[in-house]
Amino acid sequence: MRNKTFVFVFQIVISDTEDMGPPKTNTDKTTCYSTYTDLYAPCVEEEDEELVAVNMTSLLDTEMEVMNITLPAIIATLSQPIDHGRVSRFNISRANVWDGAVRGFKRTSYSENCDMLVKFTDDAGVFEEGIDSGGPRRELLSLLMKNLKDRPIFDGPDGRRFLVYNANAVREDEYYLAGKMIAVSVVHGGPGPHFLSEDLVHYLAGQPSFKATVDLITDEEVGKALQEIENAASVDALREMTMRHSTMLQTAGCLRHVASVEGKNDIVSDYLQWYIIGRNSSVIDRFKEGLSALQFLNALQQHPTLLAPVLCHSEKRLTALELERLFKPDLSPPGSNRRLRESQTLGYWADYLLDCEESQTAVSLEDVLMFATGLTSLPPSGFEPSPGIEFLDDSPFPMANTCSNTLKLPLLDAYNVFKSQMDFGMQNSPGFGCF
Repeated sequence: MRNKTFVFVFQIVISDTEDMGPPKTNTDKTTCYSTYTDLYAPCVEEEDEELVAVNMTSLLDTEMEVMNITLPAIIATLSQPIDHGRVSRFNISRANVWDGAVRGFKRTSYSENCDMLVKFTDDAGVFEEGIDSGGPRRELLSLLMKNLKDRPIFDGPDGRRFLVYNANAVREDEYYLAGKMIAVSVVHGGPGPHFLSEDLVHYLAGQPSFKATVDLITDEEVGKALQEIENAASVDALREMTMRHSTMLQTAGCLRHVASVEGKNDIVSDYLQWYIIGRNSSVIDRFKEGLSALQFLNALQQHPTLLAPVLCHSEKRLTALELERLFKPDLSPPGSNRRLRESQTLGYWADYLLDCEESQTAVSLEDVLMFATGLTSLPPSGFEPSPGIEFLDDSPFPMANTCSNTLKLPLLDAYNVFKSQMDFGMQNSPGFGCF
């Protein structure tokens, strides 16, 4: 067992009802973010409010550059209170991930300050277990974020989902649970949701930006009404449209006299803000309470530029070059016969990744990453331990240890054989097809 040294940098108080004891910390993780927040805590002075806002913004921007605050550094600081000597247990079936996850999060013994002990049960009833850097934990968090986006508490198109009121979800306290799941996933080394609308995330982060468009509305009648208002070409046409849809606009507080055709933009924008934020404010507030777990919401509001992309959809996909650079090979001594075979296999591996990128294989780059690490995207916290490659003499198929982020490649004599065996091995691994 590897010896660990614990350094007590600082402690975030999560609750005043339970003494968690001093947190165990990871010396591999940077503490520059905690130093930054200690040094630049807000000071209250009697100055002009606008001037203070400008000065603080300039100060924060300057110090961010000096301190070189990074996303992994922020996540590392947020994870400091996690006690790796205690666990919260999750018993999960891949056929119903949501049900098992909810039971785990609602268990009275659950604490986000404890590590996660995850057990998956496959069809044969065999248990897999993961703790600390375990792949099962990362796989659970990946599957959970995938399941979360399809819950009835969200509405809107894929990649731009926003919260909506659902009476049953309120009774089940699902909004609080969803917020906590997201915070726990990011801080415990899993992925972010990557499906929330930018407008919702900006609101959560305390930013005034709101740029929603009519295509976010999935209700056909509401969408059609807003489109008619938006397409009004004259003041008379705009007034006719506002009177036709007066009940809808009055409910949102958007019914008003219009003096020019340009007024349609304000009407539509105000209605969208009410539709997405205003009418759902009570459940958004409850979601924020869950998102406050492990101080994640506070960090989001302090560093929206770094943390907002973790929550929002991104068009950026994994690339073959990223994965090739991510996995570091463990090579035999130079000049040995085995080293020659390993070098040849690394060439096969690089070509296989390019084929995945070009959709010339049965699996995707995301499938490859999931097979090796339990994640389909690069986590905000970074990988711990760093992903590596080992080589197999005794198997024609790839193998993986997701707890150590190790991918084991077969030493084969031809690329076509390597490619087909890689496809077959990953397609027949536990959990394949869940994404």
